[in-house]
This record gives sequence, C-alpha cells and structure tokens, in this order.
Amino acid sequence: MPATDLAAWVAFSLTERIGSKTLRSIIKHFDGDLRAALAADSQTLQQIRGIGPKTSASIQAIDLDGIEREIPRWQSAGVSFITLNDDNYPARLRSIDDPPPTLFVRGSLQAAAASSRKCVAIVGTRQPTSESLGAARRLGMELAERDVTIVSGLALGIDTAGHMGALDAGGQTLAVLGGGVLNVYPQVNALLARTIVGREAGALLCEVHPKASASAANLVARNRLISGLADAVIVVETESDGGAMYAAKRALEQGRRVYALDNAATGNRELLEAGITVLNGNLQESLLHFLASQSENL
Repeated sequence: MPATDLAAWVAFSLTERIGSKTLRSIIKHFDGDLRAALAADSQTLQQIRGIGPKTSASIQAIDLDGIEREIPRWQSAGVSFITLNDDNYPARLRSIDDPPPTLFVRGSLQAAAASSRKCVAIVGTRQPTSESLGAARRLGMELAERDVTIVSGLALGIDTAGHMGALDAGGQTLAVLGGGVLNVYPQVNALLARTIVGREAGALLCEVHPKASASAANLVARNRLISGLADAVIVVETESDGGAMYAAKRALEQGRRVYALDNAATGNRELLEAGITVLNGNLQESLLHFLASQSENL
C-alpha cells in the first residue's frame, strides 16, 4: 500500500466516532479515495450515512501530515500495520460486526494474520487459584503442541499463563492489548511481551494509537478482538463481573464456541448453568473434535 494511502487509513482508524462500518461508507462514497474524504467539506461528509456534525468535524480535524511523520517512527520501533482492505487481515476478525479498520502489530505479521492455523483464546481472572493457573498454562501448552495459536490479553493471571503455556511448547501466541503496542500494559509483563515478539513466536496487537495508555474502555473493547481472532474461547476462571465474561459474551455474539472450566467462580457457574460446554482443565474430545472440524474449513 502506498505510504499516503496507509497514512489515510491509519488517520481514519484513530479518529473518534469512526469504526469499520462508517469507514466502509466513506470508502464507498469516495470510490476508495480517502484523501478526497479528508479534503471534503462538512456538507459533503454529512451526506454519508452515519456521519453527523460531530463526526464530520472530527474528520476535518485529522492531521494527515502528522500521521505521515509518525508512521516511519512507529515502523522503526517495530510496528507494522494490517488494514481492513489487506489480503492478510485476519479472516476470522474480518467476519465480526465491528472489526478494527487498522491493526497495529509488533512481531510476526504471519502469526497476526492467523490465516492457516486454528486459534483458541484462553481468558480469565487476574487473581486465579493455583489450580486454575496451572490449568491455563497446561491448556496453552497442549493446544500449542497441536499447532493451535493461543490468543489472550497479556493481563496478569490466566492470560499470562495461557501465553506462557504456548511459549513452553514453542508455539505461537497473540496478545491483544488494551493500550498501544509501544506502551505495554501491564508493565510487569513487558518481558513476556518482548519474548513473544523476540522469538517470532507470535505478535502483540492493538487497535488504538501505538503509544496509547491502557484504559478501562479500551480493555473492554479489546475483548471482541480476542474472541474475534479465535475459533473457540476457553474461560478458565472468572467472576460474573470479570473481564473474561465480556470476552465470553462477545464470543457467543460472534458465533464462536465457548468452553468453561468447572469450578466455583461465579462467572464459570453462570456460564455452565447457561449450557456452555464444560472442560475439566485438560483437552477433551469435544474441543479437539471441534478444532478438527474448523481446520477442515481453513
């Protein structure tokens, strides 16, 4: 993609009130010429469905020159970009209702594309029991040994254990961040992030500014990406108000298969009572059979 086109994509992706649906409408209206959209007046922009005065004002405030200056700096720091119109945009993620227009990536672009491998998300609380922590790491390792990419959010607790299990097996893992890929959160997991990137064992991904700080809203929003990248989601341990419940609910909305471990955590009890398939902390035939059926569709 030409640098000017990439800058326009990134600029729109980082603009408040513009998601994938609005951006698609803009692209259609301007026959794919995003630079023309940036030069358009407010009246023209508001002819597009979903764009009102506030959104048009946000578009007119875009500093394209500033983005064009930033992109080489981000690239020098190891950041790559996958836009929604790229062939290597993750197919699973493209299929959800609100895929991010641009993914910011540190690490393996091939792993981030996740096109030729099965993917399973492992999610759960930051303060798990020792049993759940061990189960998450074991699941990550056993799945990675079967060439399954592990997706999680780099949070402490279950997320970390899932990533570590994949690395134990020499496998691939994707960490979807609630902040920027150049501003790793939590900072205590900076070494884990460097390991994922440095071994080319996977990638860090985000949809926000590469240097953005993590926020509550971004941490919640990234759950749809964790589930969207995966064929299935395993909830290891979570309370009913835990972030992993957001991932499970988004997964169900996206038509993903959800599994939960049978333990006393209130979120797990809620999921199991709703009919979610149970796992006992080890790989089971139901999950393996499902993944095999997914591999036939790759």
